[in-house]
Amino acid sequence: MLKSLRNFYYLSFPVVIGAVLSNRMAARLSDVDPIHWATPFVLGLVIFIIYTVDRLLDVRKIRTDASSQPLTARHAFHREHAPLLWRMAVAAAVLALALTFFLPERVIRFGMIMGISCAIYVGSVFRLPTRHPVLLLKEPLVAILYTAGVWGSVWVQRPSVSYIDLVEGIMFLGIAFQNLLLFAVMEQLETPEQPLFSLATAWGLATCKHILRWLTILVVLSAFAICFIVSDRFAQRSALMLSLMSLTLYGIQRYPAYFLKHERYRWLGDSVFWMPILVL
Repeated sequence: MLKSLRNFYYLSFPVVIGAVLSNRMAARLSDVDPIHWATPFVLGLVIFIIYTVDRLLDVRKIRTDASSQPLTARHAFHREHAPLLWRMAVAAAVLALALTFFLPERVIRFGMIMGISCAIYVGSVFRLPTRHPVLLLKEPLVAILYTAGVWGSVWVQRPSVSYIDLVEGIMFLGIAFQNLLLFAVMEQLETPEQPLFSLATAWGLATCKHILRWLTILVVLSAFAICFIVSDRFAQRSALMLSLMSLTLYGIQRYPAYFLKHERYRWLGDSVFWMPILVL
């Protein structure tokens, strides 16, 4: 059972499920009419492909680059099962391509832009040296791409986007960046003798913790502002849910010793994107 749960995590399924649930919240917030039925399926498949291929290329890079970062348990899993995972990624790509033909034209155009952007990102990460300064953009870029996939795929299916949609989308972006920066901080605390190259090593732990604290404050204040300004009950509930997601990540930051054990920070940190199910 424990092995199955670990494999579930290593395959990035918590991230995929979180993206789909967050996408459903964004869809319900933006309009009462449902988005196209194929949107969450394609979104989930694409996120699985990106995360899987990124890890597989990381493993290949580690093999050829002597200065590469140490192999994590997640990367060891991908190295051990690389042939199977490549086949799964290809199968997911074929299925996503088939479902694309059912999507509206605007979503297809948006998907093409997102696909090209993600391909450039993954290819650049693979080709650049391990400690190239450009790689410090990884956390903000991944946060932007993740948020664009979750919220942008809804917005392109709407005739207009309200300011509440935009504010809560920006709040979600802040949470996505908070999640990634928190992981970078926890990884440095996990292996202080051989820290991974990230914003945590470039900015320092003190600066990163200060930024994480302010991200939580801004998200929570935005949620309360929406509750006072807007009369839409679902907009209020979704704003409060976003604030709880940010506060959960802040709780991990406050108690690093506990959450470093057995990679608890990763399990809970990725699971915060499941929390929108409570308001759906």
